[in-house]
Amino acid sequence: MQQLILHHYPMSPFAEKIRLILGFKGLRWSSVLIPNMMPKPDVTALTGGYRKTPVLQIGADIYCDTALIADVIEERAPQPTLYPGGIDGASRILAQWADSTLFWTAIPYTMQPAGLPHLFEGAPPEAIKAFADDRTVFRANIPRMRPGDAIGAFALHLDRLEQSLGTQKFFFGSAVTLADFSIFHCLWFVVRGGPVAKILDSYPALRSWRERMAAIGHGTYDKLDSGAAIAIARDSTAEKSSGNVDTHGLAIGDRVVVAATDTGVDPIEGVLYGAARDRVSIAREDPRAGRVVVHFPRLGFELRKVK
Repeated sequence: MQQLILHHYPMSPFAEKIRLILGFKGLRWSSVLIPNMMPKPDVTALTGGYRKTPVLQIGADIYCDTALIADVIEERAPQPTLYPGGIDGASRILAQWADSTLFWTAIPYTMQPAGLPHLFEGAPPEAIKAFADDRTVFRANIPRMRPGDAIGAFALHLDRLEQSLGTQKFFFGSAVTLADFSIFHCLWFVVRGGPVAKILDSYPALRSWRERMAAIGHGTYDKLDSGAAIAIARDSTAEKSSGNVDTHGLAIGDRVVVAATDTGVDPIEGVLYGAARDRVSIAREDPRAGRVVVHFPRLGFELRKVK
């Protein structure tokens, strides 16, 4: 199997989702630590300006968004599966809800005044302000939830998750699914908010489930310098194009832009390399990384031709 390179930073909730999936699969991977806000020059060399974290690199193929990254890992290591038979669609739908609705409730809940100092413990005021300014741009199309609304909504989500879990080991029974990883990373972030995490004490089923999920661990990994990762991309050749499942009136080789539709909506320009039913891929040239192919999921992203 080709080297799996994860570009991430320790406090990223979505990166925790993928770190746990790599541990669940028992995979060896390489860890490239990146800044938690823009600018990210080495990430930009690989992606063309993608703002979200994490990014998975396999040679000259760069995969964006954890929904797609999870599928790519599953394709390369099918067992144990993230998608047990018969509940594939349902687990994906619950995962999508967790990655959007639950996540964007957990974030403002955790970042209320009582939790904020614990998230940025030891950081100077100017660093906290810079992070806040970056995330204001990053949020883009996600409305800001006020603390009171977040507190009420998050408690209601926890009530329903506790009820849904019941006496099961995982959300769809005895086997872990993608949905478990998506729900877990949201609550993992809340735990980092110090006193605001006390809300989780009222949910014993969720507490036992969180312990089972955390015990999965991150697998085996080594540290890799970002410059070395760029060199790997430069010295590699991307996988063959998946063809063109065309829904936009576009042809392979057309100059296109791909952009997220919720957060981190900065457009990424390249040449259409492939379009499958579930993903689109663009090829782009970078002075340092060479020719890379950047892959995005269909859901949550828009594709358009450069005029």
